[in-house]
Order: sequence, then structure tokens, then C-alpha cells
Amino acid sequence: MRTSLYPAVDELERRARTLVRAAPGLLRLSRVGQSRAGHPLWLLSAGHGERHILAVAGAHANEPVGGASALRLAALFAGRPHLLETLGCTWHFLLCLDPDGAQLAHGWQPEEPEPSLTECHRHFYRPAFARQPESLPVPPGQPLPESAALVRLLDELRPVAQFTLHGIEFGGAFVMMTREVPGAAAAFRRTAAHLGVPVDRHPVDGPDWRLDPPGVLVLPDGHGEGERDPSGYVAESTWLHPRRHGTLTTLIEAPAWAVPSVSDARPVTDPDREAARLGEVLLGRTRELAAVLGTRLDTDVPEDLAPLRVAARELLDVAPSIVASWAAEEPGRFRGHFASRGISARRIPLRVAAMASRALTRTDPRTVEILDDLVREWSQELEKTYDLRWVPVAAQTGLHVRTMLNTARLVCGGDG
Repeated sequence: MRTSLYPAVDELERRARTLVRAAPGLLRLSRVGQSRAGHPLWLLSAGHGERHILAVAGAHANEPVGGASALRLAALFAGRPHLLETLGCTWHFLLCLDPDGAQLAHGWQPEEPEPSLTECHRHFYRPAFARQPESLPVPPGQPLPESAALVRLLDELRPVAQFTLHGIEFGGAFVMMTREVPGAAAAFRRTAAHLGVPVDRHPVDGPDWRLDPPGVLVLPDGHGEGERDPSGYVAESTWLHPRRHGTLTTLIEAPAWAVPSVSDARPVTDPDREAARLGEVLLGRTRELAAVLGTRLDTDVPEDLAPLRVAARELLDVAPSIVASWAAEEPGRFRGHFASRGISARRIPLRVAAMASRALTRTDPRTVEILDDLVREWSQELEKTYDLRWVPVAAQTGLHVRTMLNTARLVCGGDG
């Protein structure tokens, strides 16, 4: 039977309430804030231990797997409460940090066993950097209400660990940790191997984090509160905010489609040439999009679809700075590094085409037709070039759940 994989925002609340009714002494649901559009931010809490752990789902609108992972672990606790008792903690799940974005991205619902990359991108949306709630503005900027709610929660709970649950469309698994935890990296790699998920040897994220290959990035000593995107965008981050409380933050990335070549440790003969080639892939495709779009994003998008316009325009504008940042980095030496970069070079224009198509769907059908052709062409090229393999949702959520539990045991000293 073909089933929807990722719960929508309303379904997250309904399923959480069902879990609470089944385990009323253990689980409880509370409202901890609201979004810009007035959607509630729901916190599902499990257990009554003195220490606290927080898992944040739905920080990015195009990454709905985190909510499914949160519900899976909460259901596990409902059936096996001794896991929480062993850890001596109360575990909290922020079910969706960006419900507004999730509503706009709803429809990114691949179905097993034959999900379509092209069809998934018919519904793609990922907010512009300043509208992503895990980013905090550099003072004296006003944070988004979702960001402010998360910061309040972090300051109230002072958790021993914060897990932020992410999912990439295609690539490999990796983690980012704000400090080294002995045994955590090895446990993550064993989990990925057990689930058959390739580990990204050299992720393009966290360009100023210390790489512990394969697939682990650790915040270097002396790093400030700012987080730098490969595009050059810099903001303070909710990942780093709770360091003042001694909190370990671990970001876990689980791919929907796996790319085995991101794990390839074989050397590249001419890394400078390969880097230049991939930069031209990104720049060439964004130039093609700019020619197709002209001024249409600025003049032909209805106001209710403005977030799609803003996000697409930003990605077009930052493409040159992304390529410049790649050129400034020490060139990678392994095929896995260039597979990850090649995916990024193709993913950015694919996202622009998908969001621009949605933004113009009511006003410019001819341009939408051209953009949809590009979405299909580039999706098929990705599938062929990188041998994309669908990762069953049980493996995606399993990577999140097992990594959280293994890391929590190392931090809390539990052996359950």
C-alpha cells in the first residue's frame, strides 16, 4: 500500500494528542508560542526527569522528516518509559518550528515505493535566509516570533542537549556538533552503516567548522555566536545560543535520496579543474534562469506568493558568492567532496526553478511551462548523474532517533 510519508502540520498535532491520550501520565502537550501567521508552536514533553533534552523539528519548510522522527521517538518513550528513567531526563519535542513555511511547502509528500523527485519539486519551498527561524538577527535586529519562542524555551529548560532534526533532498548523512563528545561520531557512523545510508565525507555546510571525516563537523574552539552559510550570509544561531547553559547542540541531517558517491574517499586527479567545472554548472544554470525570468519575479508575483519570490530571488543573487566561497576554500582532494559540491551546484538552480514556477503559476503560464521543463530536466539529470536511491522513511527517521538516543546516553551517562 502506498502511504504518505511525512505528517503535515495539523497531523503532527493530532498524532501528538493521540499519543498523550494513550500515555497521560508520561506525555503532555503544551503551546509555547505562535508563528508570524498565528499558527501554534506545539511542545510534546515526555517524562519527569530533572535534566532536559530538546529536539527541534521543522526548522526548514522543505524538511518535514523531523516531525515524523519526533513522533516516532515519543511513541517509543510511551511504550518504553524506562528509557527516560535511565537517562534521568525529561525529553521535549518542538514539533514544527516553522509551521507557516510548512504550510506553504505542504505537498512535498513523496510516496513509497516509487517517489518522484520531479513531482516533489512541484511543491518545493524553502524560505529566504532571514525567514528561517533557526537564524537570529545580529543585534539590534528583531527576531522572528518563532525564533524568540525557541530562545525562551532554551533559556527556561537549559537542556543538556539540543537536537535539531534536518533532512536534505539528496546526498549523504552528516552531523554538526557544538562540541566533541567521545564516542558520538563513531556511534553515528555505525547507525548510518546499519541503516544503509551513506555518510557525506565532506559536507558543504559549516565551512568554518572543523571537519572530522567522514560526516562529522565540530564547532572549533573560540567560535562566536555567528553562523556562516556558504553563500556568505551570517547570522547568530539558535544552535549556538544555549552554549551559555552548557548545552550540546547536535544537528542531524538525513537524506531522502541517498547519493553513494558522497562517501567516496578516492583522490581526484585535478581538484582545481573539477572545482571550476562545478562552479560553472551553478553559474551557467542561474544565468539560464535569469534569462528566462527577466523581471517577472519582481512584477508578476501575487502578494500571497511573495515568500516564493523572495526565496527564489535570493538564491539567484547569491550564486556568484557561493562559487566565490568555494574558490576561496582549500580545494578538496577526494571524490566524495566534489560529489557533495556537485549536488549543491545542481540543487540551487533546481530550487529556484521550482519556487519561481509556483510563484508565477497564476500570472505567466508560458514561463511556468519553461520552468517546469527545467525542473523535470534537472531532476532527471540529478538522478542519472548521482544514482539517486530513495531512503525509506523508516531509515530516515531511524537515523534521527538512534543518533539522538546514542548521543543522549553519552551525554547523560545512561546505558539503557
